[in-house]
Amino acid sequence: MLFNSIDFAIFLPLVFLLYWFIFNKSLKLQNILILVSSYIFYGWWDWRFLILIFVSTLIDYTIGILIDQERFRSKKKILLVLSLSANLGILGFFKYFNFFIDNFNQAFTLLGTSFNVSSLNLILPVGISFYTFQTMSYTIDVYNGKLKSTNNFIDFSAFVSFFPQLVAGPIERATHLLPQFQKTRKFIYQDAVYGSRQILWGFFKKLVIADNCAEYANIIFNNSNDYSGSTLLLGAFFFTFQIYGDFSGYSDIASGVSRLFGFDLMQNFNYPYFSRDIAEFWRRWHISLSTWFRDYLYFPLGGSKGNKYNQIRNIFIVFIVSGFWHGANWTFIFWGLLNALYFLPLIITNNNRKNLDIVAEGKIFPKLKDFWGIIITFIFTNLAWIFFRADSLSHAFSIFGKIFSKSLFVVPEILPFKTIVLIIFFVIVEWYGRHNSFAIKELFLSKYKIIRFCTYLFFILVIFYFGNFKENVFIYFQF
Repeated sequence: MLFNSIDFAIFLPLVFLLYWFIFNKSLKLQNILILVSSYIFYGWWDWRFLILIFVSTLIDYTIGILIDQERFRSKKKILLVLSLSANLGILGFFKYFNFFIDNFNQAFTLLGTSFNVSSLNLILPVGISFYTFQTMSYTIDVYNGKLKSTNNFIDFSAFVSFFPQLVAGPIERATHLLPQFQKTRKFIYQDAVYGSRQILWGFFKKLVIADNCAEYANIIFNNSNDYSGSTLLLGAFFFTFQIYGDFSGYSDIASGVSRLFGFDLMQNFNYPYFSRDIAEFWRRWHISLSTWFRDYLYFPLGGSKGNKYNQIRNIFIVFIVSGFWHGANWTFIFWGLLNALYFLPLIITNNNRKNLDIVAEGKIFPKLKDFWGIIITFIFTNLAWIFFRADSLSHAFSIFGKIFSKSLFVVPEILPFKTIVLIIFFVIVEWYGRHNSFAIKELFLSKYKIIRFCTYLFFILVIFYFGNFKENVFIYFQF
């Protein structure tokens, strides 16, 4: 079920009313309602997906209890390996089986041997990478003693399948979200208002920014041979705002909807395009995944401890794995490798943790040094997104070939004035609200109701007038 669909517009109010007015007397009944609603939400795409999420839930619920009951560390480790193997096995089969088969066949072809293993007609379950990592973090934290296992299967199942963030995150930790299912929740009007504002901003990002940018990004990337370097660079620019508006818009809607039900999700985006270097960008982009890899891969590898070689090795491993997490295509792996290369100078010079504060905090404009840092980081990020969006490596390199040619200096064949103005407006609002968890939070703090009402009305009218209502799927559903 898509957030930007009529189905969800009916589904959400119905669940909300049942949750607060019918099932509000019992925490257990509320959690059962969330679980049933989440399975309906997820099964709306394909009921067969429910089998996989139930199996994954059952495996980690059971193993979590067994790890807690086991006295010997060696046996705990065996149970953890069993959990990780099962989860990664399911994820690997559905997401990467055909990728490995295709590359296996190509490798034998290059060696001059005909060896053809047939691929399978597999449907990639929506959001499988997200809920797999969420359940894996639970068993890892139980193993490491950061969390006690739960004996309540309803609570755990609701945690795994919680519908606002199920299919595209944030990837919540059990240490943060699971306890929220275990304590009484009361309706707080101000939280509901806060959540509604964040939902409004999320829909603005998705419908007005992302989906309008998508129209032109798709035309340009899908017909890249027909356009000049300047147009292709503009297409990369549109995709840069498409993926940010799309993914962070989903996270805002997810967080806002969660607040309507009394839950608090972690912030998944923190104004990444105002980053002054690539390390800051990755602290602000898809925070739930970045911190997941930091805690469960980077630190176990040794993190920043040891010599420079080990630090660089660990960074490259994390970024390449992160690229592979995004999809079974060499473009994603190269995208991860490219970001690791961007990171390299910062690691060598020990400047990877230089920009930890909010840029130009308390000021209207940034310093000249910060401004150029933002521009340079944005350009490098923009170029990296080309590999993320391209169909293949050859497609990406052909686009780069045109961008770095004389045709970069001609007037673009496509120059949509309306979309560019909307992007400029979006950037200004984001800059103004960069101190907050979402950009328009402070716009509604006036003590005058008429001003708050007019602000709501303005954004609603902008969404209805400029929004794209074609029920476009969110980009990260494919991951």
